[in-house]
Amino acid sequence: MRHGTQHADLATDELETALRGGPFHVALRTAIAARGLPLQRVQHHLSRYGVKVGVTSLSYWQQGARRPQRPESLRAVRALEEILQLPDESLIRLLATADEQSGADRPGSRSYRSLVEASGVLERLFAELGAPLDGGLHTLGHHERVRIGAHRELLGRDSHHIVRAHKDGVDRYVAVHHGDPGCAPERMAVRALENCRTGRVRRHHETGVLVAELLFDTRLRSGDTFLFRYGFDDGTAGPSSEYVRGFGFPGGQYALQVRFDEAALPVRCHRFTQHSAAAPRSGRQELSLSGQHRSVHLVEPRVRSGIVGIGWDWE
Repeated sequence: MRHGTQHADLATDELETALRGGPFHVALRTAIAARGLPLQRVQHHLSRYGVKVGVTSLSYWQQGARRPQRPESLRAVRALEEILQLPDESLIRLLATADEQSGADRPGSRSYRSLVEASGVLERLFAELGAPLDGGLHTLGHHERVRIGAHRELLGRDSHHIVRAHKDGVDRYVAVHHGDPGCAPERMAVRALENCRTGRVRRHHETGVLVAELLFDTRLRSGDTFLFRYGFDDGTAGPSSEYVRGFGFPGGQYALQVRFDEAALPVRCHRFTQHSAAAPRSGRQELSLSGQHRSVHLVEPRVRSGIVGIGWDWE
């Protein structure tokens, strides 16, 4: 009996050490072992929380072969904290800390921590609006125009969006704007430009997220296409160094154009891709700034899940 007590105390000490110092996969593996749960049982508990994660994914997570990064995976991590009787945010914090220690951040860029936090905020804001994350729409084409101001700030962006409904009764789209670090969502504005009008708007100051309903004034049937334009006015943060767009699902064409004020031109620009917010960047390609129009662009003929973006250096 004494030996069993010593073993339990040792397991508790190991878990506390792992939760305090990480890394994430060690903490997860230690927590699962401390609770004596096989992965199949962990998966069963997750399903009771309405979260679907395969045993293989759980195995990869605790081996460090993969890191949770999609919204569904981050929901699973939060559920795991409850299932494994861990302090709130203990595993999520380790995910964010790992990215910060990797040195992947650039000044003014969105860190993995900010993306993790924003994903949880988006779930809550979408739930407040009674909107599913995919909204019943597939994107056929999306053209974004981003404006950088004279003080190097993200002034705003306009979107030209073409969608197809994959279920009956869709009558709105929920647009998301994620400002640069230090932004003020309460001072941002939404503009419904064509074939839509602004509905409810939700803001979250800490993560710089603004969510807005765009109402179509028509109900789409499954298979119907719809074209609409909208924009966000920002200009509330400091110097911007990149614009990124994440895609949770494969889709149609995506084009991104970044235009700079003549009083603030970058010395170089490039495009990049990422498989996920936690993955290293790849596919770097230098972009030439057009003289007269002071802009650069990228085109993805067919979007894959992941992240694409344009970055720039001021000096």
